[in-house]
Amino acid sequence: MKKSLFNIDDFFKSACLFEASLTLVAVVLGMIANINPFENLKFSELAIVYGVLGTAPLFMMFLSLEQVRHTSVSSIKDLLLKTLGPGLHKYHWTDLLILASIAGFSEELLFRGVIQPWIEHAWGAVTGLVVSNIIFGLVHAVTPLYALLATLVGIYLGLALDVTGDKNLLVPVIIHGLYDFLAFLALMKTFKSSI
Repeated sequence: MKKSLFNIDDFFKSACLFEASLTLVAVVLGMIANINPFENLKFSELAIVYGVLGTAPLFMMFLSLEQVRHTSVSSIKDLLLKTLGPGLHKYHWTDLLILASIAGFSEELLFRGVIQPWIEHAWGAVTGLVVSNIIFGLVHAVTPLYALLATLVGIYLGLALDVTGDKNLLVPVIIHGLYDFLAFLALMKTFKSSI
């Protein structure tokens, strides 16, 4: 197996710092756009339930793609195993939960807390949803197919923002963080079985 693109020894710390830095980016962009990124982040039991339930379709998609033998899907799996596998496999599941939580929180704060409402305010709800998630897909563009899948996942997360009827950012934060955690566990298991 090829060497990871990340320094394995610093993987957890570097990944956590990078993801957490997106919170700062969200705050700065929010100041520029006059948007409080935390405004729609509200604790609610209903949001937690929707967040947990909303994770299931994404993780089922992930598991389904694991079974696909098409070249473009296989290249994504191989790339994720080569880049993330060496860094993930040496950590405890609680570390992966921390990383996934930071990623879910910071990425949602940036994309659904600032960028989506900023574009919605300028160009309308549908354009804001689509354009902000095209940006989300491009930021995750490790392959063209991965960019497309990330765009679709971003639209799903953007729609989840409104599922409780009160624009609660907690729903996509939970979906994103829990999905990342489950995906990390699955990647770690696959990587461990390959070595």
